[in-house]
Amino acid sequence: MYWTLELASYLSDAPWPATKDELIDYSIRSGAPMEVVENLQQVEEEEPETYEGIIDIWPDYPTDDDFLWNEDEY
Repeated sequence: MYWTLELASYLSDAPWPATKDELIDYSIRSGAPMEVVENLQQVEEEEPETYEGIIDIWPDYPTDDDFLWNEDEY
């Protein structure tokens, strides 16, 4: 399983919170590449069966804190 920003972007408009099956269904219906569906199928379900966001699936997903952007300067 591998994630890239491009692959994760297909889940940005997903109906969060969602279960693994709902995310797979959403990916197929929205025309996401098969890599997204394959990655979701490989996600191991843990106790919480619903995911609140992409961070729950891909913990290394970059957030605004990961970029050195100071909004106060602009």
